[in-house]
Amino acid sequence: MGINFVKALGVHPDALELRAERTKVLASNIANESTPGYKARDLDFAATLKQMQDDGDNGLALDDGVNAKYRIPYHPTRDGNTVELGVEQAAFSQNASDFQTSLTFVGMKIKGLAKAIGGQ
Repeated sequence: MGINFVKALGVHPDALELRAERTKVLASNIANESTPGYKARDLDFAATLKQMQDDGDNGLALDDGVNAKYRIPYHPTRDGNTVELGVEQAAFSQNASDFQTSLTFVGMKIKGLAKAIGGQ
Protein backbone atom coordinates (compact mmCIF):
# COMPACT_ATOMS: atom_id res chain seq x y z
CA MET A 1 0.00 0.00 0.00
CA GLY A 2 1.47 3.34 -1.09
CA ILE A 3 1.43 6.68 0.66
CA ASN A 4 -0.86 9.31 -0.79
CA PHE A 5 1.26 12.44 -0.30
CA VAL A 6 -1.59 14.75 -1.33
CA LYS A 7 -3.67 13.48 1.58
CA ALA A 8 -0.70 13.20 3.93
CA LEU A 9 0.52 16.77 3.42
CA GLY A 10 -2.94 18.32 3.24
CA VAL A 11 -3.29 21.97 2.32
CA HIS A 12 0.31 22.94 3.07
CA PRO A 13 1.88 22.45 -0.41
CA ASP A 14 -0.87 24.60 -1.95
CA ALA A 15 -0.38 27.20 0.77
CA LEU A 16 3.36 27.31 0.03
CA GLU A 17 2.72 27.74 -3.69
CA LEU A 18 0.25 30.53 -3.03
CA ARG A 19 2.55 32.27 -0.53
CA ALA A 20 5.36 32.19 -3.11
CA GLU A 21 3.08 33.72 -5.74
CA ARG A 22 1.93 36.39 -3.28
CA THR A 23 5.58 37.20 -2.59
CA LYS A 24 6.03 37.94 -6.30
CA VAL A 25 2.97 40.21 -6.38
CA LEU A 26 4.04 42.14 -3.27
CA ALA A 27 7.63 42.44 -4.53
CA SER A 28 6.30 43.85 -7.79
CA ASN A 29 4.33 46.44 -5.83
CA ILE A 30 7.42 47.47 -3.87
CA ALA A 31 9.55 47.64 -7.03
CA ASN A 32 7.00 49.94 -8.68
CA GLU A 33 6.60 52.34 -5.78
CA SER A 34 7.75 55.28 -7.91
CA THR A 35 6.06 54.28 -11.18
CA PRO A 36 3.37 56.82 -12.06
CA GLY A 37 -0.03 55.21 -12.51
CA TYR A 38 1.01 51.82 -11.11
CA LYS A 39 -1.84 50.08 -9.30
CA ALA A 40 -0.81 47.96 -6.29
CA ARG A 41 -2.25 44.44 -6.26
CA ASP A 42 -2.60 41.70 -3.69
CA LEU A 43 -4.07 38.23 -3.46
CA ASP A 44 -7.04 37.19 -1.38
CA PHE A 45 -5.21 34.29 0.25
CA ALA A 46 -8.26 32.49 1.68
CA ALA A 47 -10.34 32.72 -1.51
CA THR A 48 -7.47 31.68 -3.76
CA LEU A 49 -6.52 28.76 -1.51
CA LYS A 50 -10.14 27.59 -1.47
CA GLN A 51 -10.25 27.82 -5.26
CA MET A 52 -7.02 25.80 -5.51
CA GLN A 53 -8.47 23.12 -3.22
CA ASP A 54 -11.74 23.02 -5.19
CA ASP A 55 -9.97 22.83 -8.56
CA GLY A 56 -7.76 19.95 -7.46
CA ASP A 57 -4.56 19.49 -9.46
CA ASN A 58 -5.12 22.30 -11.96
CA GLY A 59 -2.41 24.40 -10.33
CA LEU A 60 -2.34 28.09 -9.64
CA ALA A 61 -3.73 30.17 -12.50
CA LEU A 62 -3.19 33.83 -11.67
CA ASP A 63 -2.54 35.00 -15.22
CA ASP A 64 -6.21 35.75 -15.70
CA GLY A 65 -6.09 38.13 -12.73
CA VAL A 66 -9.16 36.60 -11.10
CA ASN A 67 -7.69 36.54 -7.61
CA ALA A 68 -5.17 39.36 -7.92
CA LYS A 69 -7.13 42.33 -6.62
CA TYR A 70 -6.16 45.97 -6.80
CA ARG A 71 -5.37 47.49 -3.44
CA ILE A 72 -7.32 50.57 -2.38
CA PRO A 73 -4.85 53.15 -1.04
CA TYR A 74 -5.24 54.89 2.30
CA HIS A 75 -3.68 58.05 0.89
CA PRO A 76 -3.94 58.33 -2.93
CA THR A 77 -1.18 60.16 -4.76
CA ARG A 78 -1.52 62.71 -7.54
CA ASP A 79 0.32 60.58 -10.08
CA GLY A 80 -2.17 57.69 -9.73
CA ASN A 81 0.27 55.29 -8.06
CA THR A 82 -1.49 53.31 -5.32
CA VAL A 83 1.61 51.71 -3.77
CA GLU A 84 2.09 52.67 -0.14
CA LEU A 85 5.53 51.46 0.84
CA GLY A 86 4.79 50.86 4.53
CA VAL A 87 1.67 48.83 3.74
CA GLU A 88 3.50 46.75 1.14
CA GLN A 89 6.50 46.12 3.39
CA ALA A 90 4.23 45.01 6.24
CA ALA A 91 2.30 42.67 3.95
CA PHE A 92 5.56 41.30 2.52
CA SER A 93 6.97 40.67 5.99
CA GLN A 94 3.78 38.96 7.20
CA ASN A 95 3.70 36.82 4.07
CA ALA A 96 7.32 35.76 4.60
CA SER A 97 6.51 34.76 8.17
CA ASP A 98 3.45 32.82 7.02
CA PHE A 99 5.55 31.10 4.33
CA GLN A 100 8.04 29.97 6.98
CA THR A 101 5.19 28.65 9.14
CA SER A 102 3.76 26.63 6.25
CA LEU A 103 7.23 25.32 5.43
CA THR A 104 7.64 24.22 9.06
CA PHE A 105 4.33 22.33 8.90
CA VAL A 106 5.39 20.53 5.72
CA GLY A 107 8.71 19.60 7.35
CA MET A 108 6.92 18.23 10.41
CA LYS A 109 4.55 16.19 8.23
CA ILE A 110 7.44 14.72 6.24
CA LYS A 111 9.35 13.84 9.43
CA GLY A 112 6.22 12.12 10.74
CA LEU A 113 5.88 10.14 7.52
CA ALA A 114 9.56 9.16 7.69
CA LYS A 115 9.08 7.88 11.25
CA ALA A 116 6.00 5.92 10.20
CA ILE A 117 7.88 4.36 7.29
CA GLY A 118 10.78 3.52 9.61
CA GLY A 119 8.41 1.81 12.03
CA GLN A 120 8.98 4.20 14.93
